[in-house]
Amino acid sequence: MPAGQKPLSILVIDENQLRASVIEAGLREAGDDDLTIVHDVIGIARRIEEIQPDVIMINLENPNRDMLEHMFQLSRAVKRPIAMFVDRSDSASIEAAVEAGVSAYVVDGLKRERVKPVLDMAISRFNAFSRMSRELDEARSELEKRKLVERAKGILMSTRGLSEQQAYVLLRKTAMSQNRKISEIAESLITAAGLLAPPNEEE
Repeated sequence: MPAGQKPLSILVIDENQLRASVIEAGLREAGDDDLTIVHDVIGIARRIEEIQPDVIMINLENPNRDMLEHMFQLSRAVKRPIAMFVDRSDSASIEAAVEAGVSAYVVDGLKRERVKPVLDMAISRFNAFSRMSRELDEARSELEKRKLVERAKGILMSTRGLSEQQAYVLLRKTAMSQNRKISEIAESLITAAGLLAPPNEEE
C-alpha cells in the first residue's frame, strides 16, 4: 500500500466460517487488515450502515433466486464496490448481477490467491463505472443548461426584436453583472416570461 494511503475497510459476508477464513487469509496476506467478517446475512443492510466499509466481499455457496435478488438489491443500495463469489450460476444471474452494479461476479473461483486480484478488479470497475455515470450526469446537465439558454434567447428575440447573437450577448452581460451563470439568468427569464404570459396563452 502506498505511503500515506488510508487502509481499505473491507466487509466480508459469508455464512460459512471456513470459506470466510479463505477470503480473510487472502486479504491479510496482501496486507489488508481492516476487515470485518459477518456470518449472518439477516439485517445485513443495517450492519453495512454501521460499519461503513469501503468494499464488500460476499461469498454465497449455492444461492437460491431469492437470496441472489436480496444481494442484488443490497448492491444497488450501498453504492460501493462489491465482489461476489458464487459456486454455481447461470446467464440470467450473471446478467442480473451486472445490472445490479456488482463490480466483480466470480463463479467457482474462491481460492486464496485470487481474492486480492478480484478485490482490486472490483474497485477498478466500480471507479470506472462511477466516473462514467458522473460524466453522463454532467453531460445531461450541460444539455439542460443549453436548452434553457436557447429558450431564453427565443424569448428575447420575440419580445425585444433582437437577433440571436444580440440576445446571447444580453444574457451574458446580465450574468456577468449579477455574477451568476448564464443558465441561471436564462431560467429566471423563462420563469418571468411564464408569469407574464396571458392566462390562456399556450406554450
